[in-house]
Amino acid sequence: MRGHLPIHAQEIYLAAFNNAWTGYAYHSEAEHEETAHRVAWAAVKRRYRKAGAVWMER
Repeated sequence: MRGHLPIHAQEIYLAAFNNAWTGYAYHSEAEHEETAHRVAWAAVKRRYRKAGAVWMER
């Protein structure tokens, strides 16, 4: 992820992941991590789109 996403997108991902990790703590361990990753990617995709191999801000 680090080499492909712009710095701002990485910051969005990290903030969303950490927030989801805290917010979905009641899920089972496997669901907990998967949910946090899904929430984080959704947050990135709301602000960025992938054009070929490059992530561009919307």
